[in-house]
Amino acid sequence: MNIVETSINGLFVIEPKVFGDERGFFLETYNEECYRDAGITENFVQDNLSFSRKNILRGLHFQKPMEQGKLVQVLQGEVYDVAVDIRCGSPSFGCWEAVCLSEANKKQFYVPPGFAHGFVVLSDTALFSYKCTDFYNPKGEMSIAWDDPDLAIPWPVNMPQLSGKDKMGIQLKNLTKDQLPTYV
Repeated sequence: MNIVETSINGLFVIEPKVFGDERGFFLETYNEECYRDAGITENFVQDNLSFSRKNILRGLHFQKPMEQGKLVQVLQGEVYDVAVDIRCGSPSFGCWEAVCLSEANKKQFYVPPGFAHGFVVLSDTALFSYKCTDFYNPKGEMSIAWDDPDLAIPWPVNMPQLSGKDKMGIQLKNLTKDQLPTYV
């Protein structure tokens, strides 16, 4: 697999080797040794699946405590996936990266602990897979506003459908140091 470092330290796009022929394809979706050699050393403790329809936007989510790193990929459909560095003291605080993930390109995106994460569905439906480095903590979950003007993320949809929780997202500048993860 090809592991590509982004402009934000610790954030990676993973391009697996795909072996295909007229019968279909085979690819390795996780190999601890390969990821460890690339610097992704966290242990994954929980796997999640999410199914969503076109224009559904989920995020930008994070939790504190129990910050989760996520290795994400799309099993069916296509999404625009975004990670925002929200670690206090990080040289890239408030910076973000986006990548299109799809069943066609089979890319993965590694989002380390301390980042907010979200995606919007571009295809009719999408089946989205997460490997997480910590367990879900509903008491510590928060959302940053998907349309935070200071982040200026160019989402490829104008009027996404949001959950009630995501409609209540907070601008990053309005979060206190206590609410944000710390850069280590």
